[in-house]
Amino acid sequence: MMPALDAIAERAAAHRLMVMGHCAVEPGDGLPEGFATLVLLGPAEPGFWPHVTAEPEFSDGHADPLDRWSRRVIGRLACALGGKARFPFGGPPHAPFLPWAQRSGRAWSSPVGMLVHDVAGLMVSYRGAIALRDALPPAPPKPSPCKSCAEKPCLNACPVGALGRADGYDTAACHGFLDTRTGMDCMNAGCAVRRACPLSQSYGRISAQSSYHMSLFHP
Repeated sequence: MMPALDAIAERAAAHRLMVMGHCAVEPGDGLPEGFATLVLLGPAEPGFWPHVTAEPEFSDGHADPLDRWSRRVIGRLACALGGKARFPFGGPPHAPFLPWAQRSGRAWSSPVGMLVHDVAGLMVSYRGAIALRDALPPAPPKPSPCKSCAEKPCLNACPVGALGRADGYDTAACHGFLDTRTGMDCMNAGCAVRRACPLSQSYGRISAQSSYHMSLFHP
């Protein structure tokens, strides 16, 4: 990792965040002129959820504690680095985090269509990004981890086959299943497809965090 990224990673680690990739700024990214690099930040596991739920946003009774925490913490990091913070929430317009992630060379489209990350697997999530004026060299290219995953358990993990379909994600089938007694496993522990990924299993995200995100996805 380059020294500039080392410094950002060290600052982020104090908040249980990690650098999940970086990419060059391109026209259409919605950033002011003069910014050259985007650094993507996401949960550092294990340990992110116990850390963040002990923060003030989770005890003040207001809505969207995780997003508000992300704005506060990543916003301050960006200011300290002379950069600009961007977030995957709060739109429209929405910042193009999926293209940024894929341009980082550390995230790819998986066989089930969801993004897969080289560390987080299908549990990948981004809490924000910091745009820097410095141009950092791109990460060395590497193949998607799915190419060396022989069994591809994600393809058969969905109880109702909502993912991995040739015609795309069947959202109605997914939400319908989550309303059933059997669907409580996904609601409480996280999407079965995401959990099936071998990288997801080694990432260390706890069920309580997945349950929180599922409650937002399927209120």
